[in-house]
Amino acid sequence: MKVIVLASQKGGVGKTTTAAHLAVAAEVAGDGPTVLIDTDPQGSLSAWWNVRVAESPALAPTTIADLPSKLAALVDAGFAFAIVDTPPAITDAIGAVVRSADLVLIPTRPSPHDLRAVGSTVELVQAALKPFAFIVTQAKPNARLTVQAVAALSSHGVVAPAIVHDRVDYAGSMTDGRTVQETDAKGRSAHEMAELWAFVKKRITKSTEARKTEKKETVI
Repeated sequence: MKVIVLASQKGGVGKTTTAAHLAVAAEVAGDGPTVLIDTDPQGSLSAWWNVRVAESPALAPTTIADLPSKLAALVDAGFAFAIVDTPPAITDAIGAVVRSADLVLIPTRPSPHDLRAVGSTVELVQAALKPFAFIVTQAKPNARLTVQAVAALSSHGVVAPAIVHDRVDYAGSMTDGRTVQETDAKGRSAHEMAELWAFVKKRITKSTEARKTEKKETVI
């Protein structure tokens, strides 16, 4: 099972929305079964799942302290991907979650304040020696600031080519336990999420292959 952690010091960047949408996108693409893990005390992801009609993706509520044992149980249960939502903080506890990841995604809004705040999250992930990628969220269509944000983030790491734009259908779909793939499967937002999942899947596969190569070289 591959573990994808969404982390950011900033609140309001769309971690929960992105986590839910990626999990559904993985199921739609046939890459499941996928399980969501909510480690945020606010429980926004759990609240979304509790009003959801569809049975997939699954939800596995847990605390940060119990995460290692929960992940082990989910591996035994046969899940392909676990997507972990985290609280907006940079603490030792969040560091422990990051260390369990195969890939860390850092959602970032294209604003000067958000770009300045991203450094502490990057430092945490780099200290854990984990691969990561930025996701630009809540972007205004055709805004120059979005292009500037992508350029700025690119100097620190990989940026997902799929930009998550600021559209009401993202929030609207979350109100009743769905995602944009389910409310409008042919819409622009659904296409964005399909592209984003394809990037994440490719990225995590690349990271896994790189680690296998490193282990072989170490043995030799």
